[in-house]
Amino acid sequence: MGPSSRLPHLPPTVIVGFAIIALYAFAAVFAGVIAPYGETQVVAGEFEPWSSAYWLGTDNLGRDMLSRLLYGARNTVGIAVVTTLLAFAVGGAAGLVAVVLGGWVDQFFSRLVDVLMAIPQLVFALLLLTILGTAIPSLVIVIALLDATRVFRLARAVGMNIVVMDYVEAAKLRGEGWRWLVFHEILPNVMPPLVAEFGLRFCFVFLTISALSFLGIGIQPPTADWGSMVRDNASLISFGDTTPLLPAAAIAILTVGVNFVVDWFLHRSSGLKD
Repeated sequence: MGPSSRLPHLPPTVIVGFAIIALYAFAAVFAGVIAPYGETQVVAGEFEPWSSAYWLGTDNLGRDMLSRLLYGARNTVGIAVVTTLLAFAVGGAAGLVAVVLGGWVDQFFSRLVDVLMAIPQLVFALLLLTILGTAIPSLVIVIALLDATRVFRLARAVGMNIVVMDYVEAAKLRGEGWRWLVFHEILPNVMPPLVAEFGLRFCFVFLTISALSFLGIGIQPPTADWGSMVRDNASLISFGDTTPLLPAAAIAILTVGVNFVVDWFLHRSSGLKD
């Protein structure tokens, strides 16, 4: 049975979710081609109204809002994906290694994660970025390490249920090392919840980056970013202009689309019937 024959069985929300993700991915990859103006190009006066020349008007510096939204997809979403991948690489690996090795290794990682999670994430990120600077590499590393604590907790919790299985014990009796146990015995069996968590964690990272940018600590000007675009154009709300709501809507729509797909994947991997 081919993919086309399975497509009608997908719930409408999942089809909408995949369509939203595909649309955002297309905008992020081809922003430089489809954007009518450059990312930092000043094309008119500030706060020009919507017109045939500027479909979504201009921002506080006279830059085209549509172009900035498209480039913002590349910057905001791209950085969020890289940050989430790094968080899963660090947190997932640490969680599974702690499960397999146990003892002081498990205790060390667990207590370290407890300390880091005791501090509100956004406040901690603001503190670290104020000290380390707001360059994009610093932003990615700080948010990834803070978010890796959540990934660690999930990977460890799920791995604990797997490490006591008979086939894992049999691998230990064969003399397999911890690397084999992690990558061949445990990781394949914890992938469904980790993949679902990746989608949810991406949303949290995405929202955190946008929040930091709104506060002026995230992605810095003149780089297009949806969080900073809301801040820069917020004064228009007082005049009944919906322009500041456009980047906010872009953030909300992507979050909803990803959650549609994640909910479906969790339901499917759980084995429950509709």
